[in-house]
Amino acid sequence: MPLIRRLPKRGFNNAAFHKRYAIVNLDDLNAFKAGTAVNEELLRESKLVRGDFVGIKILGDGELKHGLKVEADKVSASAREKSKSGRHDYAA
Repeated sequence: MPLIRRLPKRGFNNAAFHKRYAIVNLDDLNAFKAGTAVNEELLRESKLVRGDFVGIKILGDGELKHGLKVEADKVSASAREKSKSGRHDYAA
C-alpha cells in the first residue's frame, strides 16, 4: 500500500471559517404588509430566523404578492430576477 494512504490525514481545514447564513424564501416574506422594511431584527421578532447566523440570504422560492424593502446580506439570482418588476428593493 502506498505511503500516502497509510499516513493519517491531518492539516488545515476551512470549516472553522465557514460563514452560515439564515435562509429566508420569498414566500415567507408575504406575512409582512406592503411597504415594510424587512431586516434581520424584524425576521427574528417574527420567528422566521432563529439561531446564530452571520447574516440573511433571500432565496427565490415562491412569489411576493406586494412590494417590500428587504435588507439582506445576500440575495440569490432567482430572487433578483423575480424582483425586476420594480416592486421590491434589496439593500445589502
